[in-house]
Amino acid sequence: MSWAEVVGWPAADATTKINRDRPDVTIEVFPWGTNVAPGYNALRVRVYVDTFYAGRPVVG
Repeated sequence: MSWAEVVGWPAADATTKINRDRPDVTIEVFPWGTNVAPGYNALRVRVYVDTFYAGRPVVG
C-alpha cells in the first residue's frame, strides 16, 4: 500500500486513514527533511509532513 490519496491531507487525518487500513503497523510522523535511522521494517509507515500537511507515506 502506498496511500497516495493522503498526500496533502492534514497529518492527523492521514495517520487515521493509514491506521484504519493497516492497524498492524506503527506510524511515525516526521517533519519533511528529517534524517531518520536507516533500515526497513514492513510493520512501520513513516509520514513526512510539511508544517501541517502529509507527503507521500513510506512503508519500511
